[in-house]
Amino acid sequence: MAITNLTIMEEFILLGFSEYPNVQGFLFVLFLFIYISILLGNGLIIIITNVELALQTPMYYFLGNFSFVEICYTSNILPRMLVNIWRQKRNISLLSCAAQLCFFLMLAVTESFLLAVMAYDRYVAICKPLYYPIIMNQRICVHMVLGAWVIGIPFFIGQTYQVFSGPFCGSNKLNHIFCDLPPLLRLACGDTSGDEFFLYVDCVLFALLPFLMILMSYIRILSTVLKIPSTTGRSKAFSTCSSHIMVVCLFYGSGLIAYFQSISSSSGSIEKIFSVFYTIVTPMINPMIYSLRNKDFITAMKKLFSKWEDKE
Repeated sequence: MAITNLTIMEEFILLGFSEYPNVQGFLFVLFLFIYISILLGNGLIIIITNVELALQTPMYYFLGNFSFVEICYTSNILPRMLVNIWRQKRNISLLSCAAQLCFFLMLAVTESFLLAVMAYDRYVAICKPLYYPIIMNQRICVHMVLGAWVIGIPFFIGQTYQVFSGPFCGSNKLNHIFCDLPPLLRLACGDTSGDEFFLYVDCVLFALLPFLMILMSYIRILSTVLKIPSTTGRSKAFSTCSSHIMVVCLFYGSGLIAYFQSISSSSGSIEKIFSVFYTIVTPMINPMIYSLRNKDFITAMKKLFSKWEDKE
């Protein structure tokens, strides 16, 4: 009987940025600052969109849910990163790794479909303004948000189980900042072609499909806006979409580059840098984009702050 070099893994070592030992303190402060900024920025959006009556519209309802997803999304990754850097102990159990992977995939898909829902909301508002209150009623909005949350749950629970039901062999060092599919598949034993196939299916169903929905919405929006006779009207219509377009470009641009980089190459440093950008930096930038480019939101924020000052 042939003896195989098969090790039963009980935990992984998340290497993160351990190859740069001299900057660990700087990285801890940087990531802590980013995490606090994400919590404050997105938390402020959630509070204002729920408190201010002027923002009780479908657009801001979706934005509040999007900000909540951003907080959950980064909270699944950043706290463990901070603990690992602080303690210099980077081990993670298989169960914790599986949970992190599953939540990451589900939250990323929720964010992707929420962006598609927000694009559809802008399409209805601009292309069918008379029917907007009927089409985007409260029941429809709630169903859209629930759909975005649950659409990927069965698929990713099954996929996570499939990845972790197989054996891992060789090194238990995961050269990444969190438990993600591509680096995990590199440590798996045997034939991983099935898992790699489902990884491409993920990209098509849960990234490319929502992106095409967003693209179709904006093609229709552009066609309608160009028919508006006044320059002021066109400018106003475009301004309601500009923040969303910027967030879409950041999310899909960095995410797709990171994933296709992970699939096509095993260059750890480049892969980790792109992963940091789309999992950590983008959620920090998004609240700035929505708040600084939105006059209604700025007005509501000033109004809320003035109320707090009056109470003091």
